Amino acid sequence: MKREIPLLLTAGIGLFMILSFFVPHHVVSVPADFLQATAIVIVACGYVLGGANALRINLDAIGKRQPGWQYKVLLVAALVVTVVIGFLDGTSRQGAFLNEGSQSKWIYDRIYSPMASTLFSMLAFFIASAAFRAFRIKTVEAGFLAVAALIVMLGRVPVGDIMTGFLPDWARLGAMQDWIMNVPQNAAKRAILIGAALGVMATGLRVILGIERTYLSGED
Repeated sequence: MKREIPLLLTAGIGLFMILSFFVPHHVVSVPADFLQATAIVIVACGYVLGGANALRINLDAIGKRQPGWQYKVLLVAALVVTVVIGFLDGTSRQGAFLNEGSQSKWIYDRIYSPMASTLFSMLAFFIASAAFRAFRIKTVEAGFLAVAALIVMLGRVPVGDIMTGFLPDWARLGAMQDWIMNVPQNAAKRAILIGAALGVMATGLRVILGIERTYLSGED
Protein backbone atom coordinates (compact mmCIF):
# COMPACT_ATOMS: atom_id res chain seq x y z
CA MET A 1 0.00 0.00 0.00
CA LYS A 2 2.98 2.32 0.39
CA ARG A 3 3.25 2.39 -3.40
CA GLU A 4 -0.38 2.08 -4.42
CA ILE A 5 -1.80 4.98 -2.38
CA PRO A 6 0.63 7.64 -3.73
CA LEU A 7 0.06 6.30 -7.26
CA LEU A 8 -3.73 6.51 -6.88
CA LEU A 9 -3.54 10.01 -5.40
CA THR A 10 -1.23 11.21 -8.18
CA ALA A 11 -3.40 9.72 -10.91
CA GLY A 12 -6.66 11.04 -9.42
CA ILE A 13 -5.40 14.58 -8.81
CA GLY A 14 -3.66 14.70 -12.19
CA LEU A 15 -6.79 13.64 -14.06
CA PHE A 16 -8.91 16.05 -12.02
CA MET A 17 -6.63 19.00 -12.85
CA ILE A 18 -6.76 18.09 -16.54
CA LEU A 19 -10.56 17.96 -16.29
CA SER A 20 -10.64 21.43 -14.71
CA PHE A 21 -9.24 22.94 -17.93
CA PHE A 22 -12.22 21.68 -19.91
CA VAL A 23 -15.07 21.89 -17.36
CA PRO A 24 -15.64 25.45 -16.07
CA HIS A 25 -18.38 24.41 -13.63
CA HIS A 26 -17.81 25.51 -10.02
CA VAL A 27 -18.05 21.90 -8.84
CA VAL A 28 -14.74 21.34 -10.63
CA SER A 29 -13.16 24.81 -10.61
CA VAL A 30 -13.42 25.41 -6.85
CA PRO A 31 -11.60 22.19 -5.81
CA ALA A 32 -9.06 22.80 -8.60
CA ASP A 33 -8.34 26.29 -7.23
CA PHE A 34 -7.95 24.80 -3.77
CA LEU A 35 -5.48 22.21 -5.07
CA GLN A 36 -3.47 24.92 -6.85
CA ALA A 37 -3.35 27.00 -3.66
CA THR A 38 -2.27 23.90 -1.75
CA ALA A 39 0.53 23.34 -4.25
CA ILE A 40 1.73 26.91 -3.69
CA VAL A 41 1.80 26.31 0.07
CA ILE A 42 3.78 23.09 -0.44
CA VAL A 43 6.27 24.93 -2.65
CA ALA A 44 6.65 27.61 0.04
CA CYS A 45 7.34 24.89 2.61
CA GLY A 46 9.92 23.51 0.21
CA TYR A 47 11.70 26.88 0.22
CA VAL A 48 11.77 26.79 4.02
CA LEU A 49 13.17 23.25 4.03
CA GLY A 50 15.71 24.26 1.38
CA GLY A 51 16.89 27.17 3.49
CA ALA A 52 17.13 25.00 6.59
CA ASN A 53 19.08 22.39 4.63
CA ALA A 54 21.46 25.05 3.31
CA LEU A 55 22.05 26.25 6.88
CA ARG A 56 22.65 22.71 8.11
CA ILE A 57 25.15 21.85 5.39
CA ASN A 58 27.06 25.12 5.57
CA LEU A 59 27.16 25.24 9.37
CA ASP A 60 28.51 21.70 9.37
CA ALA A 61 31.20 22.72 6.87
CA ILE A 62 32.08 25.76 8.98
CA GLY A 63 32.35 23.65 12.11
CA LYS A 64 34.71 21.20 10.36
CA ARG A 65 36.75 24.05 8.80
CA GLN A 66 36.42 22.63 5.34
CA PRO A 67 38.18 24.43 2.45
CA GLY A 68 36.45 27.73 1.72
CA TRP A 69 34.62 27.80 5.03
CA GLN A 70 35.10 31.59 5.22
CA TYR A 71 32.81 32.02 2.20
CA LYS A 72 30.25 29.76 3.83
CA VAL A 73 30.25 32.06 6.87
CA LEU A 74 29.38 34.94 4.55
CA LEU A 75 26.65 32.85 2.91
CA VAL A 76 25.06 31.91 6.21
CA ALA A 77 25.25 35.48 7.53
CA ALA A 78 23.66 36.86 4.34
CA LEU A 79 20.91 34.21 4.45
CA VAL A 80 20.03 34.87 8.09
CA VAL A 81 20.15 38.67 7.78
CA THR A 82 18.04 38.70 4.61
CA VAL A 83 15.39 36.36 6.06
CA VAL A 84 15.17 38.32 9.32
CA ILE A 85 14.90 41.68 7.56
CA GLY A 86 12.32 40.32 5.12
CA PHE A 87 10.29 38.88 7.99
CA LEU A 88 10.39 42.19 9.89
CA ASP A 89 9.44 44.17 6.79
CA GLY A 90 6.61 41.77 5.98
CA THR A 91 5.11 41.85 9.47
CA SER A 92 5.44 45.61 10.02
CA ARG A 93 3.18 46.58 7.12
CA GLN A 94 1.42 44.34 4.63
CA GLY A 95 3.68 43.86 1.63
CA ALA A 96 6.21 46.36 2.97
CA PHE A 97 9.16 44.29 1.77
CA LEU A 98 8.08 45.06 -1.81
CA ASN A 99 7.70 48.80 -1.31
CA GLU A 100 10.24 51.42 -2.21
CA GLY A 101 12.31 52.51 0.77
CA SER A 102 12.05 49.21 2.63
CA GLN A 103 15.19 47.46 3.85
CA SER A 104 14.49 44.39 1.75
CA LYS A 105 14.15 46.55 -1.36
CA TRP A 106 17.45 48.25 -0.50
CA ILE A 107 19.18 44.87 -0.16
CA TYR A 108 17.79 43.78 -3.52
CA ASP A 109 18.69 46.99 -5.35
CA ARG A 110 22.05 47.71 -3.72
CA ILE A 111 23.49 44.24 -3.12
CA TYR A 112 21.71 41.50 -5.04
CA SER A 113 21.26 43.31 -8.37
CA PRO A 114 24.90 44.51 -8.61
CA MET A 115 26.14 41.01 -7.71
CA ALA A 116 23.87 39.44 -10.34
CA SER A 117 25.05 41.95 -12.95
CA THR A 118 28.67 41.17 -12.06
CA LEU A 119 28.04 37.44 -12.42
CA PHE A 120 26.43 37.84 -15.84
CA SER A 121 29.20 40.15 -17.01
CA MET A 122 31.73 37.47 -16.06
CA LEU A 123 29.70 34.90 -17.97
CA ALA A 124 30.13 37.02 -21.10
CA PHE A 125 33.79 35.95 -21.29
CA PHE A 126 32.84 32.27 -21.07
CA ILE A 127 30.16 32.79 -23.73
CA ALA A 128 32.70 34.48 -26.01
CA SER A 129 35.10 31.58 -25.53
CA ALA A 130 32.37 29.03 -26.25
CA ALA A 131 31.27 30.98 -29.35
CA PHE A 132 34.84 31.00 -30.66
CA ARG A 133 35.00 27.21 -30.39
CA ALA A 134 31.50 26.72 -31.80
CA PHE A 135 32.05 28.95 -34.83
CA ARG A 136 34.99 27.00 -36.21
CA ILE A 137 33.67 26.56 -39.71
CA LYS A 138 34.10 22.92 -40.68
CA THR A 139 30.74 22.30 -42.35
CA VAL A 140 28.26 24.24 -44.43
CA GLU A 141 25.84 24.38 -41.48
CA ALA A 142 28.54 25.86 -39.25
CA GLY A 143 29.21 28.48 -41.93
CA PHE A 144 25.55 29.52 -42.00
CA LEU A 145 25.55 29.67 -38.20
CA ALA A 146 28.65 31.86 -38.11
CA VAL A 147 27.32 34.25 -40.77
CA ALA A 148 23.94 34.56 -39.03
CA ALA A 149 25.62 35.16 -35.66
CA LEU A 150 27.88 37.83 -37.15
CA ILE A 151 24.92 39.62 -38.77
CA VAL A 152 22.91 39.53 -35.52
CA MET A 153 25.80 40.77 -33.37
CA LEU A 154 26.67 43.63 -35.74
CA GLY A 155 23.02 44.47 -36.49
CA ARG A 156 22.21 45.00 -32.81
CA VAL A 157 24.81 47.75 -32.34
CA PRO A 158 24.92 51.19 -34.04
CA VAL A 159 28.13 50.39 -35.86
CA GLY A 160 26.25 47.85 -37.97
CA ASP A 161 23.92 50.42 -39.50
CA ILE A 162 26.83 52.84 -39.93
CA MET A 163 28.75 50.22 -41.91
CA THR A 164 25.75 49.50 -44.18
CA GLY A 165 24.14 52.95 -44.22
CA PHE A 166 24.71 53.35 -47.96
CA LEU A 167 22.60 50.25 -48.75
CA PRO A 168 18.80 50.13 -49.11
CA ASP A 169 16.85 49.76 -45.88
CA TRP A 170 16.12 46.06 -46.41
CA ALA A 171 19.82 45.29 -46.97
CA ARG A 172 21.15 46.97 -43.84
CA LEU A 173 22.47 44.84 -41.01
CA GLY A 174 19.77 46.08 -38.61
CA ALA A 175 16.98 44.98 -40.95
CA MET A 176 18.70 41.68 -41.70
CA GLN A 177 19.14 40.83 -38.03
CA ASP A 178 15.47 41.70 -37.40
CA TRP A 179 14.48 39.24 -40.14
CA ILE A 180 16.78 36.53 -38.74
CA MET A 181 15.37 36.96 -35.22
CA ASN A 182 11.72 37.18 -36.32
CA VAL A 183 11.58 34.45 -38.97
CA PRO A 184 14.11 31.58 -38.76
CA GLN A 185 14.93 32.09 -35.09
CA ASN A 186 11.28 32.23 -34.08
CA ALA A 187 10.50 29.16 -36.21
CA ALA A 188 13.26 27.14 -34.52
CA LYS A 189 12.28 28.40 -31.07
CA ARG A 190 8.64 27.44 -31.59
CA ALA A 191 9.66 23.99 -32.78
CA ILE A 192 11.76 23.53 -29.64
CA LEU A 193 8.89 24.76 -27.45
CA ILE A 194 6.47 22.37 -29.15
CA GLY A 195 8.89 19.51 -28.56
CA ALA A 196 9.35 20.51 -24.93
CA ALA A 197 5.57 20.74 -24.46
CA LEU A 198 5.12 17.27 -25.92
CA GLY A 199 7.83 15.99 -23.58
CA VAL A 200 6.10 17.55 -20.58
CA MET A 201 2.78 16.03 -21.64
CA ALA A 202 4.38 12.62 -22.08
CA THR A 203 6.05 12.83 -18.67
CA GLY A 204 2.78 13.92 -17.07
CA LEU A 205 0.93 11.00 -18.62
CA ARG A 206 3.64 8.60 -17.45
CA VAL A 207 3.26 9.93 -13.90
CA ILE A 208 -0.56 9.80 -13.99
CA LEU A 209 -0.59 6.27 -15.40
CA GLY A 210 1.94 5.07 -12.83
CA ILE A 211 4.67 4.29 -15.36
CA GLU A 212 7.05 6.93 -14.01
CA ARG A 213 7.77 6.11 -10.36
CA THR A 214 11.07 7.83 -9.65
CA TYR A 215 9.36 10.07 -7.09
CA LEU A 216 8.58 6.99 -4.97
CA SER A 217 11.83 6.66 -3.02
CA GLY A 218 13.89 6.47 -6.19
CA GLU A 219 11.94 3.53 -7.63
CA ASP A 220 12.33 3.17 -11.41
